[in-house]
Formats: sequence, structure tokens, C-alpha cells
Amino acid sequence: MASLKEMRTRISSVKATQKITKAIQMVAAAKLKRSQDAAQAARPYATRMASVIANLAASVSGPSAPRLLVGTGADQKHLIVVATSDRGLAGGFNSGIARAARDRIASLIAQGKDVKILTIGRKGRDALRRLYGPRILESYDFSASKTLSLASVTPLAEKILSLFEAGEVDVVTLFYSRFRSVISQVPTAKQLIPAPVDDTAASGPQPDLKGGVYSYEPDEAAILESLLPRNIAVQLLAAVLENQAGFFAAQMAAMDNATRNAGDRITALTITYNRTRQAQITKELIEIISGAEAL
Repeated sequence: MASLKEMRTRISSVKATQKITKAIQMVAAAKLKRSQDAAQAARPYATRMASVIANLAASVSGPSAPRLLVGTGADQKHLIVVATSDRGLAGGFNSGIARAARDRIASLIAQGKDVKILTIGRKGRDALRRLYGPRILESYDFSASKTLSLASVTPLAEKILSLFEAGEVDVVTLFYSRFRSVISQVPTAKQLIPAPVDDTAASGPQPDLKGGVYSYEPDEAAILESLLPRNIAVQLLAAVLENQAGFFAAQMAAMDNATRNAGDRITALTITYNRTRQAQITKELIEIISGAEAL
């Protein structure tokens, strides 16, 4: 059994840990609201762009269709983009994304596909490096950016486009965590290239043109040639913002659990300490009484 001094040291250590977890929880809670607002503000723009692409794609087919829309016609070379956070202490947030990406990578390799990887965030890079280190082309870190914008993700979007234009990849898939609520973040896979055409977006509510029709200048193919590369950056930014909100929510929940567990541990250690101390005092009293009776 540990001595009273060792138990006091252990209680002090747990109390110090509790202070740290509580501080991290409060910081995460303060940052969550801003990150959540940013993620929700990016959704309408990304959704509307998908709707515009779906409307334009309905009028484009054949040789005139952009390669970003129809792809290369092959399905052999895959690029997996894995977006995680740069920090931990967030429960299973990062491991959930990495697990989904590993499952897809393992499935593609088993099918004989050529797989390359780009990572966003140190946690994703570290999680995949042990098994798929040689396949990781590059890692990106946005932790130095005070505010995330299209300029932040532009280098990554340009890297993806350059790989596609060079014929090194046929399909590009992005893995990230979609922010559903403060207590729910869902690991999600989204195909970037070829650009998926959402038929529901094209058939959704349309404005009343009162008999008029859309007239595009230049034509639909030319607009798509300009819009599709920008859409990749938009989808990357939306995913990174969703990740950021999900990370702070997961970290807040994880640190709240850690703080409460530390409190329970302090209570249990304190009870054990008091019982041990009382037992020692009782033993000393018995020894004193026994000695006095012997005299």
C-alpha cells in the first residue's frame, strides 16, 4: 500500500491534471462558436456551387465536356486526401477519419489500384505514415493561418490539379469529418475528381423566370472549365472548416469527460487517504494504550 506522502503527491498530481483539462475545455468552448459559424457559413456557398455545376453539366456531354467533370475514363490511379487536425486531446476525432481513409486505401490496394496520399494536419500524416509512408506525397499544415480562406487551401488545390493534369491520378477522394452537432462529427468521404453531379441539386427549387430561359455567355463548357478548378478549392475549404469545428467540439467533450474523471479520481483517492490516515492513527492509539496498560 502506498504511503500517505505518496498518496498526497498523487492527489496533487491529479488536481493539476484536472486544472489543465478544464482550461483546455474552456478554450475549446470559446473557439467552437466561431468555428461553427464559419463552417455553417461556408455550406450555402458550396451547396450553391454544386447546384450551378449540376445545371451546367446537364447541358454538356461528349468531347466538349471538361476532363474535371467526366474524368480520364480510367479508374486505376487514386489520390486520397486525408484532412485531420494538427493537435490531439480530442477523443476519437482524428482516429475516426484516419480509420475511414485506411479502409478505403486498403480496399483500393487489394483491387490492384495505384494509390497516392496527401494529408492535411499532422495527426493524419502520423496515423498513415507507419503503413503507407512511401505513398504520402506531401503534407499540409494550416495551423499557422489565423483565419482560413480560399488562399489558405489554394496551394493544395493547385497540387491536386497539377497531378490530375499530368495524368498521375484518375480519381481524387477527400476524407474529412462533417460537423453535425456539438456531440456528433461524422467521418465523410467526398469525391472531388471527377466532379460528382448532384441530380437533386439540379432538380431542386428553381427561381421563377416568368417564361424566360438561361442564356450563358460564354457557353456552358467554357464556364465549367473555369468553375470546376475553383470548386475543388471551395470543397477543400468547406471540409477544413468542418474539420475545425468538429475538432473543437470533440476536444471540448473529451476534456469535459477528462475533468469529470479526474474529479472522481480525486474523490476516490481522498477517501482512501483519509481511511489510511485514520487507520494509522487508530493503530498508534492502540499501541499507546497497550503500552500504558503494560506498565
